[in-house]
Amino acid sequence: MTRPLTGGGAASGIDERHPPIKPRRVSFDWSSTPLHWVPGDPLATHIINSFHIVLPEGEKWFIQCVKDARPYIKDERLLEEIRGFIGQEMVHARSHQGVLDQILETNGIDVGKITDQMAKGNAERPEQMAELKRRSPRAWRRRLRFELAAVASIEHYTAVLGQWIMDNDRLEKAGVDPTMLDLLRWHGAEEVEHRSVVFDVFKAMGGRYPTRVAAWVVSLFFLYWALIGGSLYLMKQDPTVTRRVTPLRVLRSYRRSVRQGHVPGIFKLLLGEAPIYLRPDHHPSKVCSTPRALEYLKQSPAAQAAGYDPY
Repeated sequence: MTRPLTGGGAASGIDERHPPIKPRRVSFDWSSTPLHWVPGDPLATHIINSFHIVLPEGEKWFIQCVKDARPYIKDERLLEEIRGFIGQEMVHARSHQGVLDQILETNGIDVGKITDQMAKGNAERPEQMAELKRRSPRAWRRRLRFELAAVASIEHYTAVLGQWIMDNDRLEKAGVDPTMLDLLRWHGAEEVEHRSVVFDVFKAMGGRYPTRVAAWVVSLFFLYWALIGGSLYLMKQDPTVTRRVTPLRVLRSYRRSVRQGHVPGIFKLLLGEAPIYLRPDHHPSKVCSTPRALEYLKQSPAAQAAGYDPY
């Protein structure tokens, strides 16, 4: 699933051998994409749809955190990578919102209960952070470091998932909708491409190992909630799922989906990456493959339609 590199990020002073990180202004036409874009596998579809629910607002939170830290960053190369990261995450948020609006909502699945709560949190955060900074700059900096560490943890998993979906040829064999597959692989490739940015920002802000561990624990619970809770929520709302959604049926379907290669093993993925991410000397450049990401971006239909050559 992961491929070691010899490089590191801007803050570590090692060249990752990628061109400047820049957003690709992609767009997707969902008019021909079915609700179950993994044919015959609604659970696999909805496990991955769980990401579509949390990513639009989640990406906006990532951007807020990095923007808060940006005035304190002195490394010019890292500042350049931050600009690229923010641009990419903005396009990611917009692209996943299109799935919510044009596929889920069109098919009668309402995710507003989740997205509205996340949007409220994002709307309230700037005022909360400004008030905290006014009262205690030290507490503000401590909270920001914790949030950056949480984002860095999530970015680790999105990069690993991006590598998995780029390398998984069983999805084509399963007949996965090509537009959705390109969205997931384009996004995954960019996650691999910019995987070091938030980690490097966290380190540049004085982030230390105990904070990284504590934030990873919180992030792990969030990811479990997003994937398990989100997929169950979607399955229960899916108008085409006529059988009662029970934990046993879902577990059986999940095991079948993993065996068929439609989704990764969630529990193995989340806990299995712990020894890698929690190594004291860990750096994101030590996992996944930037060349593989750039290779996919060079052939991605959406990226090429946007007129961007990664080389």
